[in-house]
Amino acid sequence: MIRIVDTTLRDGEQKAGVALSIDEKIQIAGILDKAGIYQIEVGVPAMGGDEKKSIQRIAGLGLKSRISTWNRINIDDIKHSVECQPDIIHISVPTSDIQIKSKLRKERSWVINTLKRCLCFALESGREVTVGLEDASRADFGFLLDVVAEASLEGVKRVRYADTVGVCYRQKVYEEISAIRTKIGVDVEFHAHNDLGMAVANSMAAYMAGADFIDCTIGGIGERAGNCNYAEFVAAVKGCLDEWNNVSIRDVMEVQSRVMNIIYKR
Repeated sequence: MIRIVDTTLRDGEQKAGVALSIDEKIQIAGILDKAGIYQIEVGVPAMGGDEKKSIQRIAGLGLKSRISTWNRINIDDIKHSVECQPDIIHISVPTSDIQIKSKLRKERSWVINTLKRCLCFALESGREVTVGLEDASRADFGFLLDVVAEASLEGVKRVRYADTVGVCYRQKVYEEISAIRTKIGVDVEFHAHNDLGMAVANSMAAYMAGADFIDCTIGGIGERAGNCNYAEFVAAVKGCLDEWNNVSIRDVMEVQSRVMNIIYKR
């Protein structure tokens, strides 16, 4: 069964020119909740200020959608998230050597050791914790499996395979997610970027490989070329896989229209 993780309020707001007020974020969260979205990624508590206030308010609404927060592999970040009381704490872990060595000036061993400490702290909060495999599509796959295995050993049930810079293609997505499911057995979430115009196609491949959680944004908005477009993904699943036959495209487009009107102040 496909579960949509909507990241409009986190990754979507990283689109150039998009800035939402607290009230606008609350409005959007309410619309997504009524649309039956499984999980809403509402932001980054460590940013503080209005960002943290909006997250706290949304988390306190009692929505049916599960509320998640995004965190770096940093205990201080996680402390901010715990204060917001979300349903899910998501920890993003650098997995490619480009991220680890060139950007952070660290070693792979640092990633594993820091992940252990962060997971121990986060899980003690009693919240569900998921792990994001940042830049997974450019990572050494053996090391990627090491990270997933460590997360699973610590008690994590779901990992997010993130095509952070949008360079992946369907065959690679299918092969690597299939391997994670077969070798480790954790649930997999897929996070696409649309730099090469393949976010929807890659998300379809991820689902067919066993990823039951698919990240989307309304209108496909997001950093750079954006993310997997929610409406397009639903249409593709209905049209190509003959699933979600009880979902109305008209209703999906109504949700998209209402949210886009808020985002662009129409």
